[in-house]
Amino acid sequence: MDMTQGSKRAGTRQWTGLAVLVLPCVLASMDMSVMFVTLPSLSADLQPSSSQLLWIMDSYGFLLAGLLITMGTLGDRIGRRRVLLTGAAAFGLASVLAAYSTGPEMLIATRALMGTAGASLAPSTLSLIRNMFLDERQRATAVGIWTAGFAGGAVVGPIIGGLLLEHFWWGSVFLINVPVMILLVVLGPLLLPEYRDPEPGRFDLPGALLSLAAVLAVIYGLKTTAGHGFGWTGAVCVAAGLSAGTLFVRRQRTAAHPMIDLALFRTSRFNVPLLIDALATFAMVGFSLFNWQFMQIVLGMGPFESALWSLPTFLVMPVGIALATAMAPRIGKPNVMTAGLAVAAAGYIALALIRTDSGIMHLVSALAVVSVGIGGVSAVVTEVILSAAPPERAGAASALAETSAEFGGALGIAVLGSIGTAVYRSQTESQAPAGLTPGQRAAATETLGGAADTAATLPHQTAEALRKVAFDAFSHEMRIAAVASVVVTAGGAILIGSLLRNAERPGSVVVPAAEPEHTAGHGGQENANERPARTPTS
Repeated sequence: MDMTQGSKRAGTRQWTGLAVLVLPCVLASMDMSVMFVTLPSLSADLQPSSSQLLWIMDSYGFLLAGLLITMGTLGDRIGRRRVLLTGAAAFGLASVLAAYSTGPEMLIATRALMGTAGASLAPSTLSLIRNMFLDERQRATAVGIWTAGFAGGAVVGPIIGGLLLEHFWWGSVFLINVPVMILLVVLGPLLLPEYRDPEPGRFDLPGALLSLAAVLAVIYGLKTTAGHGFGWTGAVCVAAGLSAGTLFVRRQRTAAHPMIDLALFRTSRFNVPLLIDALATFAMVGFSLFNWQFMQIVLGMGPFESALWSLPTFLVMPVGIALATAMAPRIGKPNVMTAGLAVAAAGYIALALIRTDSGIMHLVSALAVVSVGIGGVSAVVTEVILSAAPPERAGAASALAETSAEFGGALGIAVLGSIGTAVYRSQTESQAPAGLTPGQRAAATETLGGAADTAATLPHQTAEALRKVAFDAFSHEMRIAAVASVVVTAGGAILIGSLLRNAERPGSVVVPAAEPEHTAGHGGQENANERPARTPTS
């Protein structure tokens, strides 16, 4: 059968398998955000130093981001289901070890192990979706559900964490991973097909090490810049990461069996969606620095209450995903992505009007508009990236999509955070009330949290004056970050209009797909030995 004309539609087994695939993605995403509400009780028990506390937070995300490309490529070579199930078992084991950590060092190590295992989940699940759903419309829906699950984990993490911490100790937030991973390990062989490149070649270990060094160094440098401003440490780390990345690209050009097919980057149908994914994440993750502080410090909400107010932004995201999925076949994916970015830009424009006395409804409603737009863009752009890559490279393509998002988020935090910090410091230093000691002035002008803590120790009149100055300065930096997000999302829309629409025109080059390997133990998956649909590239 010509798969460009019609493909076998997925049935109950595939949709049930999708539900199994989404659950670990929710948990992997949730484990990054749940730490925000866990830190106070964790710190009281383990008493980590400030440096150890940062590594407890960061070791998970660093290893996850750094190993995405390696895990995606490994899945293409030895089997995506095998990598997924191995990673799930390791994630569950590491979660138990993390829950019962007896000291900061042990928790840092187990969080790093969780990040290593978590890196196998996203590219494996997404690439399996590519093989389970051969019909383009069904695959778009499946990717939309996957996107909503991944985004939802970050939102519900603080809520679930808050509920657990009201009744149990801090380790309980890690133990909730265990039953889900057991479910995946048990049901995976029954519901998920195995797939590997029939001619994978030798695994490129030096290339894997270079990719890890490049991603870790760049993200660490960006995070250092976001936390401490522009300085030599962050600049050197970014430069070292870019150097490692350059060596990685050179190796991919000459290696007999490269990890990444660089030819993919020569088509706008692949490279433009990667950039759009990074830009959308840049704006959304970068701005999240501000909305949480606005709710908790300016509006005076607790962590759990602010987490509840963030729910609407998650609940409306499926609306954007559903609209984008439904409209893509009718008006074209480039038009849908352009519309999604325009909607997100409108939300950021509303955020650019926020003031100190703006209520929670102003913030939440504007963020909901952003969520609808970004949700639609994320679902469509991920599906476009998957479709542009040959089926035997779906694991690497999925990893690149996730890595671009990680870079976008890290860059958003670094750039918007650094700009915001500079604006805040400048305004508070010039307008800080008289009567502060040098130490109080330094703390108040460093961060919004420092100003709030300092105000709590001052006489009422001076405290109120300091809060007003700090809150006004923070609202100002928040508006500037929103304007920057408008520019980024609008620029993404222009980029799509100028580059990606050409890739959708008839007459594009067609890349024939490879035959997937039919392996034993596929669980009765009907589509495991079907030839995947050919995908157009420029």
